[in-house]
Amino acid sequence: MDSKLIGIFDSGVGGLTVYKEIKKVNPNLNFIYLGDTKHFPYGSKTKENIIELSRQNIDFLISKKVDEIVIACGTATSQALETLKKEYKILINGIIEPTAEYIKEKEYNKVGIMATRGTIKSKAFENEIKKKSPDIEVQNKACPLLAPMAEEGWTNNEVAELTIKEYIKEFKDIQAIVLGCTHYPLFENIIKKYMPEVDVINTGKIVAENMKKRLKVDSKTDKIKEDKFYLTDTESNFINVAKLILNKEIVIEEIKEV
Repeated sequence: MDSKLIGIFDSGVGGLTVYKEIKKVNPNLNFIYLGDTKHFPYGSKTKENIIELSRQNIDFLISKKVDEIVIACGTATSQALETLKKEYKILINGIIEPTAEYIKEKEYNKVGIMATRGTIKSKAFENEIKKKSPDIEVQNKACPLLAPMAEEGWTNNEVAELTIKEYIKEFKDIQAIVLGCTHYPLFENIIKKYMPEVDVINTGKIVAENMKKRLKVDSKTDKIKEDKFYLTDTESNFINVAKLILNKEIVIEEIKEV
C-alpha cells in the first residue's frame, strides 16, 4: 500500500528545514511541500491575513489528498493553528506545542525565543511553554531580518554573523534558545558559535521525533513515491537555498492560484 502522505507548508524556504528533519527520521513517508513565496514574509502580516493565507495553503494540500498537515512556519502556527484546527477535520500539526513539551522534559528554567515580530507579539511560544512549565523564565527577541536573509541565502557570511550577534546579545543566562521561525536553523552554526553552552532548539527536529513516535510506517509494505514541491511564485531564490538545505536538486512546480 502507499505510504502516508504528509502535507507541509511555509511562507518560503524555511519549512524545508522541517521537511528535512522529518524525512531523515521518517524516510518511508511521502511528502507534498508548499512554499507560499508569493506572500513571503508572513511575519509582518496581520493575524487575519495569515489565517486566510493558511486556509488557502491547507485547501491546496487537501486537494492533493494529503493525510495530515504540518504547518512548518512559526508565524502561521502562532497566529492561525488554533483557528484552523476548529475549521478542518484533517489533522493539522504546528511547531509550538511539541517544542514546549520538549522544554518541559528537559526541565529548563530559563529559555530564550528567537522568532518573527508576529510570533513574538502573539506570545504563542511563551504562553505554551509557561502552560507546561509554569515557573520558567522566557526571554523573547524579535528577529525580523533573519527570514529575508535566509531567503536570499545570506546565512553564512559576515552580515549574517553581525546580525546574529546583535540579536542574541540581550539573552541572559539562558539554558536553551528556541528557533521560533523555521528559517532560523540556517543560522544554527553561527548561534552555536557564540552560545556554545546553550541548547539551540531546532523545532524541525522536535516535530520529526514526535511524528516518528506517533506514526507506524512499515517499510516493507509502504510504497514510497517521489516527494513534490510547489511554490506560489518561482521568482525567488528558493531553488538555490533549497539545494543548500537538502544537499540535492529538487523539481519545483509553480501554482498560479493556491
